[in-house]
Amino acid sequence: MKHGAFAILPLAAGAAVYGFAFGLLAAQVGFPWWGVALMSGFVHAGSSQIVAVEQFSTGGAVLGAALAGAALNLRYVGIIASLSEVLRGLPLRVRLMAIHITGDENWALTMAKRAHDPGVGFRFLIGSGLVMISVWTISTSMGAVIGAALPDLEKFGLGFAFTAAFIAMARGLWRSHAQLLPWITSFAVTGAVVLLEAPKAYAIVAGALAGLIASYLIRQRGAGRG
Repeated sequence: MKHGAFAILPLAAGAAVYGFAFGLLAAQVGFPWWGVALMSGFVHAGSSQIVAVEQFSTGGAVLGAALAGAALNLRYVGIIASLSEVLRGLPLRVRLMAIHITGDENWALTMAKRAHDPGVGFRFLIGSGLVMISVWTISTSMGAVIGAALPDLEKFGLGFAFTAAFIAMARGLWRSHAQLLPWITSFAVTGAVVLLEAPKAYAIVAGALAGLIASYLIRQRGAGRG
């Protein structure tokens, strides 16, 4: 576990930056620091948390926030499926804990290490995951504590931090130009739904589903040619 804990530190440092920014703005819209801490520990999904806070700050519906968060995190179905070999044979409680602390960063690092060394397994995943969830929870909580004592950050243009956090996460998910069409489709549908003045949460759901459909059709077309 120590190997995973030390290997993830550079990625954890990056997550701490936008985690701190998220905490600042969550406090600005009325979230107490302990509420942010609980959300980070129990939800542990940055994109879902950002959407939830943004929806609550604009008076959005709870159902809309939940649906948008679920759509943004559909990728975790594939991520967890890819870990079946890593988690095989472990007690259920250990598997559930490993799944909860798995995020984009420690999953990607674990799979990259396994590609070079098949001996890398659940201990690396858990060690790196524990560091990530700890750093995320602490950084968001610290941001919320400081944010509660600061003036309105929107006046300084720091409201862009939400968007910047999404850009950072999206850049981390980019793998190759093969993903370009699904991404463009997702952005186009999301923008169109927003222009129709539908709730932003539903625009996110529509965009995510459109991107998934585009990705599925591309894969099917490739399989047909093969």
